[in-house]
Amino acid sequence: MADSTSPPGTADTSDPGPQRVVLDAEDISRALTRMAHQILETNRGAQGLVLAGIPRRGVPLAERLATAIEAAEGVRIPVGALDITMYRDDLRSHPTRPVGHTRMPAGVDDAVVVLVDDVLMSGRSVRAALDALGDLGRPRAVRLAVLVDRGHRQLPIRADHVGKNLPTSADERVLVRLEETDGSTEVVITKPAPESGSSPQEASL
Repeated sequence: MADSTSPPGTADTSDPGPQRVVLDAEDISRALTRMAHQILETNRGAQGLVLAGIPRRGVPLAERLATAIEAAEGVRIPVGALDITMYRDDLRSHPTRPVGHTRMPAGVDDAVVVLVDDVLMSGRSVRAALDALGDLGRPRAVRLAVLVDRGHRQLPIRADHVGKNLPTSADERVLVRLEETDGSTEVVITKPAPESGSSPQEASL
């Protein structure tokens, strides 16, 4: 997820602890279909729309939204990938982050760009995406679509289209898995596994 502490495009190999599925593949499909109709309604059609996914999972989510929009409107929306690596405010503390590649199939000048991400938390990744987008041109409007909004905002950023609002505690993690990147499609909440040799009470202190 783009709002996690892991560098974008890298796998988290730590033990996620106990997991609870909150959205399965059908739930995600329904949420994306609903979001696609909301995007069309807000824009009053598909004209001028460009979807820009924030790697890693924002890109396949943008492709899925484009497919849902095409099914509803009969028009294929341009989809791109907006790399935010060099715009993140934690770049100095993680100087070895892998650099991705921005790929935008259409110009953004005077377009309505919908940024697409998997999870919205602090808002810092979205701010980085806005900076990256500003270097590409001047959109007429920028909107934000996220599959999951888990709260814990650190910046005054709000999503325009949300698949599911998912209140979470600070020690929980929200993991989005997609068939395109992970081999399965679901959203799970995890809590850190208790450290070896410690009791549940000790682990919660």
